[in-house]
Amino acid sequence: MEFPSELVKNAVEQLSTLPGVGKRSALRLALHLLKKDKDQVEKFGYSFINLINNINYCKECFTISDSDLCKVCSNQNRDKSIICVVEDIRIMMAIENTMQFKGVYHVLGGLISPMDGISPNDLKIDELIEKVNEGIATEVIFALSSTMEGDTTNYYLYKKLKDKDIKVSSIARGIAIGDELEYTDEVTLGTALSSRLPYSDNIKTN
Repeated sequence: MEFPSELVKNAVEQLSTLPGVGKRSALRLALHLLKKDKDQVEKFGYSFINLINNINYCKECFTISDSDLCKVCSNQNRDKSIICVVEDIRIMMAIENTMQFKGVYHVLGGLISPMDGISPNDLKIDELIEKVNEGIATEVIFALSSTMEGDTTNYYLYKKLKDKDIKVSSIARGIAIGDELEYTDEVTLGTALSSRLPYSDNIKTN
C-alpha cells in the first residue's frame, strides 16, 4: 500500500497493530481522525498515554484499577470466601454485568499456552495458592473459557488445589466447547455461574 505521506503511513502502521485492524481499516481510522478537531484528537491520544502511565492493578485480585484496591475488593458487602478465577478483566466485567455473583475475583492475566510461550510461572497462580492458604476462601470457581488453553489451565489449577480444604468448582458447560466467555451473553453466563459443578465432576464428564 502506497501512502502520500510518511505521517499517514506511520499512523496506519501503529493503528494496524491493534487486534482485528488491518491496513485498510487503519487507513480509514487515520483519515477519520484527520477530520476531527485538533483538541478532540489530542484528547483521544492523551487518554491512552494517561492509561499507560497511571493505571494501577488491584493488589488483591490483580484486575485493572484506578487505586490499590478495585471497586469489588474494596466493597465490604462482597463475600471474600468465594473466589472466581478469570483470565482477564474482560471476563470479570462480563460476570459483573450478570449481577449474580457476590464473591470476589482472581485475575490470572492469561491462560497456560505452551504454543504461545505462556507457562504457569507467567500467570498469577502462586498468588492464588497463597490466597487460599490464608484460610479465608471456602470455594474457588474456575470461570475460564472452554478452549484447550482454558481446560489446560483449569486442570493445572485443580491439581494445585485438590488437596486444600476448599470446594473447587467450575461454571456449567451450558457454554459451547471452544467458546470465549467474553462473547457469551449475560443470561447464559449468569446461568452457567449459578449452575456451577464440582470441578472433579467436569473431569469425569468431559
